[in-house]
Amino acid sequence: MKKVLFISSTGGHLTELLQLKPLFKKYDYHIITEKDKANLKLKEEYGNKIDYLPYGTRSKIFEYIFKYFYLCLKTIILFFKIKPDYIVTTGTHTAGPMCYIAKIFGKKVIYIETIANINRKTATGRLIYPIADLFIVQWEEMKKIYPKAVYGGSIF
Repeated sequence: MKKVLFISSTGGHLTELLQLKPLFKKYDYHIITEKDKANLKLKEEYGNKIDYLPYGTRSKIFEYIFKYFYLCLKTIILFFKIKPDYIVTTGTHTAGPMCYIAKIFGKKVIYIETIANINRKTATGRLIYPIADLFIVQWEEMKKIYPKAVYGGSIF
């Protein structure tokens, strides 16, 4: 059975990612998100199928630099622990390092651009677009911005 790692930051990106829950049953899945008070309850539902990365905000840039470095190190550890065949992500910065590590090791990367953007690229979208094996947009208009993208419709 294929191992699929579902990864996103907290908030709306995680809400979008969890819309893919019906897919979890079809694969040997694992979820990674940021450690946030709102997300801790997910451990009750997913048990050892979920891991957390440190939560960081760019509004505290000095602190963020150190947290992001730690996030990258922990990402490498989790990648080798989970050994996914596929990475599925709805973004943001939490997912970037995992996607690049996966690509280096020949794994497939599937990126779903957030429904929140209709007419501009997100920072993570710009970062992942060149390496994504499948880049899905939720708005038809986004295909003008990401020509190689596939229109998948709304995730909700």
